[in-house]
Amino acid sequence: MKLILSIHQLEHIPITKQKNKNNLKILIMKSLIITAILAITLISCNKKSNEKENATTETSTNSNELFSCSMHPEITGKKGEKCSKCGMELTEPVTPKKQEDVKTIDTITQSDTPTKEETKAKNVAPKEYTEDIIISYINLKNKLVQDNSNGAADKGKDLLASIKRFDTKTLNTKQKKEFLEIADDAKEHAEHIGENAGKIDHQREHFAILSKDINDLIKMFGTDQKLYQDYCPMYNDGKGAIWISETKEIKNPFYGSQMLTCGSLKKTF
Repeated sequence: MKLILSIHQLEHIPITKQKNKNNLKILIMKSLIITAILAITLISCNKKSNEKENATTETSTNSNELFSCSMHPEITGKKGEKCSKCGMELTEPVTPKKQEDVKTIDTITQSDTPTKEETKAKNVAPKEYTEDIIISYINLKNKLVQDNSNGAADKGKDLLASIKRFDTKTLNTKQKKEFLEIADDAKEHAEHIGENAGKIDHQREHFAILSKDINDLIKMFGTDQKLYQDYCPMYNDGKGAIWISETKEIKNPFYGSQMLTCGSLKKTF
């Protein structure tokens, strides 16, 4: 905007034109104020636009980042979403390399490439089958901790399926004999738990024996997970019972909310 007369020039206007001079002064001041306001507004708008653009870029980057379940690394999604297997939040960042490396027993045994059963078995180590069973067992244990009988029944069925997935062709003769003794007993108790929704006391009775089987399975094949063997001295009329947990904190599956912290840590795997 061009201003034709300066205030200095206005001082030399004849007295007869004083009124016009005053009006022009006011007009000039208003013009300066408006110009300043427009300049400030323009700067502010540009700043907000840049901030919004940066925020959009950051949001876009974050939305593309994948997270996995700490118990089921094969389950991925956006941060905060729930794991489809155990219901836990997805909190573990997944790198592109990790996404390529993640394999589960299901994806190996259900490969699109046709292979013989013997070839499939070689691709999965016994410990991988064991980890699959342990995860299903932990999910069952957590439902009993929550006094959720129906949920325990569902997880009992999942555990039964996990045990049945174990391919004994991966074992030598001695291992196979020992495993089948453990597995046959474990399947019976998992089946009872799965068929008795609404009867949580009955489910817990079978869970106590099932926990011994899982303990024996871990002894036999080992585990890559950090696990704890806990002990409740009061269960089974004071005879006591063990269970396996993924957390160091005591959460009793035999009594649930009645005596949630009853028990002690006996062993770390």
